[in-house]
Amino acid sequence: MTQTLDARVIVVGGGPAGLAAATLMALEGVDTMLVAPEAGPDPRTVALMEPSLRLLGHLGAWPGSLSFVSSPLLHLDIIDDMGNLVSAPRLTFSAVELGLDAFGWNIPLGALIVELRAAALAAGVRMVPDTVTTSENLGAVAAIETTGGQRFYGEVLIAADGIESLLRKSAGISVDRWSFDQSALVTTFSHSGSHRDVSTERHRPGGAFTTVPLPGNASSLVWMGAPNIIESLLFRTGQELAMEIQIATRGTLGLISNVAPPKAFPMRGLRARSFAANRTMLTGETAHAFPPVGAQGLNMSLRDVGHAVDVVLGHDDAGSPAAMADYHARRSRDVTERQAIISAMNTSMLAEFLPLDLMRVGALSAISSFPPLRQLVMRQGLAPTNNLPYAMRG
Repeated sequence: MTQTLDARVIVVGGGPAGLAAATLMALEGVDTMLVAPEAGPDPRTVALMEPSLRLLGHLGAWPGSLSFVSSPLLHLDIIDDMGNLVSAPRLTFSAVELGLDAFGWNIPLGALIVELRAAALAAGVRMVPDTVTTSENLGAVAAIETTGGQRFYGEVLIAADGIESLLRKSAGISVDRWSFDQSALVTTFSHSGSHRDVSTERHRPGGAFTTVPLPGNASSLVWMGAPNIIESLLFRTGQELAMEIQIATRGTLGLISNVAPPKAFPMRGLRARSFAANRTMLTGETAHAFPPVGAQGLNMSLRDVGHAVDVVLGHDDAGSPAAMADYHARRSRDVTERQAIISAMNTSMLAEFLPLDLMRVGALSAISSFPPLRQLVMRQGLAPTNNLPYAMRG
């Protein structure tokens, strides 16, 4: 007997990747359901580059009200602050070099999720505020069950349920995992000087210290370091933490104040060995996770989303083996290459190993001194044009 579908596509996960996937599917005329409890508040910000903003524009979520709480990224600075005998030159990338008004915008994650939920509802996505407990491939369809005892059937499942994904495990997809001796502290703060719309990534022993502009004289911070150091910072008073930020930024932002209560996250790496199988496509941290270096995290996740939609639209049966192979081929090389570069750069700041640090210095020096390589890095890292899904193309 043929099983009746509750939706052609069932998205599981209520973060930005899941919401964007469900909304884009619905806007393309695909019958779509999203199953996830509503996401709670999140203090982080996300630097979204131009291709990701184009996708948000397709959803009607950008610029809109988000532009009033976000800040453009006109310049990106990379500063070698390792304190070693040999240092890399300061690198400054400017959006005008690529003919762009801005590389992207720094957007509060909580505000982005609110806007994406509104876009999903406006697009007609059926929202089920429940948690998935099981999923399975039944051959011609996929099925999920929830804690509320509901059972739904779809042609394909889009897994956006996080780094410990239940859907990924149920689909039999194994992963490679690794960890870094690092945690990341995230917060926001005010400063008396202007950030001039510059995002600054300082390479320091223990990891990157990155400040990203927010509207007015304010910035967000991602401070990576040894877990014991990051843990100790959580117990500092706001004034003490402001002084630490003041020292780390070397006074370039003026007087630091109004530091928001910080949160810390462990740094882990993960890559799925297959990006799709058994009527399940992996997006976001279900497929890949790596340190917040180079502003690649959510930008990569939204590329997953765009390609998942393209695959669904390009196959009569979006959960077929051919569709699974298509999606895997689209995402495997892109994710693997970017993850390798970011992990190598991050590891070079952790290891007290001179040859590895010299490799980092050499790479940054080559980018600085060789204009064609500089252009390539900006194009591929900050404003990629290759292997983009339809919703991200200019």
